[in-house]
Amino acid sequence: MAELDRVRVWAEALIRLHLDPLHGQGSWSFGFDHAKRRAGLCNYTDRRITVSRYLAAKFDDDEIHQILLHEVAHAIAGSDAAHGPKWKRIARELGYVGGRTHDGEIAHELAPWLGVCPAGHEHAKFRRPSRETSCAKCSRSFSRSHLIVWRKR
Repeated sequence: MAELDRVRVWAEALIRLHLDPLHGQGSWSFGFDHAKRRAGLCNYTDRRITVSRYLAAKFDDDEIHQILLHEVAHAIAGSDAAHGPKWKRIARELGYVGGRTHDGEIAHELAPWLGVCPAGHEHAKFRRPSRETSCAKCSRSFSRSHLIVWRKR
């Protein structure tokens, strides 16, 4: 698990190194946010990179470093690049080895809605389920025999 103070030091160092005003990028800042389903964010309008404080506390140092590299690559590539070839090239050059999105754990322990399917697979949602859903682990398409039963935490 990464310590938040250390994450801040890494992020600010990466910003100084790659997004320094001398490199024509303007001033960027770093902060933690309260996201529970995404690991990082590059806000082009505010010129700010943020990382989920919840997920940063769960991930190991290498995972957090990769998230920071992912977001710095977005800042360098610009908003039009999305996860396209330009972003991929820049991310590789920075040392990023992950995919285009985070597919790891979410802060499920904070989700107010918990669900379970008949086979016992557990699910978490941050918003109240608005319709019946079935377990994707049990069936690739909607199946009433695999309905998830939701309860509020």
